[in-house]
Amino acid sequence: MKRILLLVLTNVLVVVVLGIVASLLGVNRYLTSNGLDLGLLLGYALVIGFGGAFISLLISKPMAKWSSGVQVIAQPQTADEAWIVETVRKFADKAGIGMPEVGIFEGEPNAFATGAFKDSALVAVSTGLLAGMTREEVEAVIGHEVAHIANGDMVTMTLIQGVMNTFVVFLSRVIAYAVDSFLRKNDEQNSGPGMAYYITTIALDIVLGFAAAMVVAWFSRQREFRADAGAAQLMGRKQPMVNALARLGGMTPGELPKSVAAFGIAGGIGQLFSTHPPIEARIAALQNA
Repeated sequence: MKRILLLVLTNVLVVVVLGIVASLLGVNRYLTSNGLDLGLLLGYALVIGFGGAFISLLISKPMAKWSSGVQVIAQPQTADEAWIVETVRKFADKAGIGMPEVGIFEGEPNAFATGAFKDSALVAVSTGLLAGMTREEVEAVIGHEVAHIANGDMVTMTLIQGVMNTFVVFLSRVIAYAVDSFLRKNDEQNSGPGMAYYITTIALDIVLGFAAAMVVAWFSRQREFRADAGAAQLMGRKQPMVNALARLGGMTPGELPKSVAAFGIAGGIGQLFSTHPPIEARIAALQNA
């Protein structure tokens, strides 16, 4: 709950700082003279930018269950299910978090963790991962996911995404208003935003959105290195996580829903937009730690 409150407070402070900077630079007077209320714009940026990310966080666990077809292990029916649940319990106790829900989903090798709160998260592993790895390697992957929860990565990434979204919404509309005002400066009947405003807003939402996605992906890659190290710490040695990553490098990882892709054991496309570092870089980071 403390992280959620910090998430809300940080995003509100970002909006406050944006408002102060805009006022100091005279943007407020310029926007007001051209019919745009800075306060309303900041409120809109906060609701649209941060609100969407916050709602996604709150519904992340049920959405992950639905979109991935996760079957929660309420009562283990097999020895494998009992082992998975006990492994998660062991790591959760060691990490000092509440026992997450544990589930299995059909698909190629992958695993993920999600949930808005540390003490009520979800850890899920795929049937492909269980079939393609040794128990020690699966244990390391589970440790990686528990480390994501213990590190508060879900809230951290939501915070970063919300801040980026707020900046995109705010900057795209301020710039679009400036462009529209410049193009219509000789229009005496200028009583509101023209077509240039809407076109520029859409274009900048796309361009700045791509830039924001690269920033979010960079932070996600750093969290992966930290979760790998967390798995090694939970297991008491590095080699199982190194072996799991090496094994994963020879597999085709399963695709995860976008809402949990950043917290899987592998995933992402393109170096700049990838949520995960290259396997070789992750192994090297573990070995050199």
